Amino acid sequence: MKLHTLRTTTTDFRDRGREIGTRHADQVRDVSARYLAHFKVLGISETTVRDIAAHSYEGLRDWYPGLVEESDGIAEASGIEPWQVAAVGARTEVLAAVPGKGECTTAVHTPPFGGPPETIQTWDWHDSLTPDGLLLSLVTGTQRRVKLFTEFGTAAKIGVNDAGLGVHFNILRHRSDNDTGGVPVHAVARRVLEEATTVAEARDIVASATLSASTVLTVATYRDGHAAAASIEMSPSGIAVVEPDADGWVIHTNHFLDPGLAGGDTSTPESVSAERYLHARGVRRGMTGRSAPERAAAFCGGDGGAAVVCVHADTSRPGHEQWSTLLTASLDLPGFALQYRAGNPDTAAREGLEQF
Repeated sequence: MKLHTLRTTTTDFRDRGREIGTRHADQVRDVSARYLAHFKVLGISETTVRDIAAHSYEGLRDWYPGLVEESDGIAEASGIEPWQVAAVGARTEVLAAVPGKGECTTAVHTPPFGGPPETIQTWDWHDSLTPDGLLLSLVTGTQRRVKLFTEFGTAAKIGVNDAGLGVHFNILRHRSDNDTGGVPVHAVARRVLEEATTVAEARDIVASATLSASTVLTVATYRDGHAAAASIEMSPSGIAVVEPDADGWVIHTNHFLDPGLAGGDTSTPESVSAERYLHARGVRRGMTGRSAPERAAAFCGGDGGAAVVCVHADTSRPGHEQWSTLLTASLDLPGFALQYRAGNPDTAAREGLEQF
């Protein structure tokens, strides 16, 4: 995956969208076409895609209208129809219409005796859908600064704000997921980054959205020398907050941990979510108190690049069934920075992480 960087200071959503669409028109058009083709391969008709995108668009307009303006600005400047960008923005909601799997692993440590959170995440996805990714720095209308990683057309995925809050993002599956087209979960992550300063504020923002798809946002904060974190599990049937263990670690993969929501979990064994969760728990002590590259190495453990958290595409399978670790990311909250490396944690450990 090639990463593109855009730093914008406009506080107007539509103008920001036009800036993204003007600067990265080729990438926006390409990613949209790839997702629409992907939906078709999965058996989701264009009519269904457009219906879900339209309902998510309207839900977003009611809940956080600025992001609708931004999406439309991207479409306008890149020369494609607004629904085509909206469909990528609501791609998790579209995919909720069919069975599927997800593969991402997040681990966050809040040092009990002080110091900033120590975090790491893999983002595992289809490389055929995302040959390009976006690192976006923006300023909100209240002058809050945000830095994030996302796909072209989606509102946010992993990021930090200058209030000392950061977000990791993992997809989940729940039996309450449906094709009604709720507020896009990527938009929920974006609003948390733009508005929240505490885990409690992030939880309230999540709770205010009407959802049709499931996700977990692991939110970390650092203020006055104190770190806090929690995983906020989101589903159409409700949300739950998973607190760190006694040792300060909160770890999440792609299955629900809250006992109430776990009863409706529909993750599949093929995602090896349980195996990745157990692996991360098993190596967590080795990640404690480490720099980001050292943490990435410890995340792999003795297996290195063969670790279960380093996902490698099975090239014997069709393209839409191939997954790999496309990004390794860590949040630097005191430095208001996103640390990243395209590729898996073994690559990050060997080559280091860049700072955005």
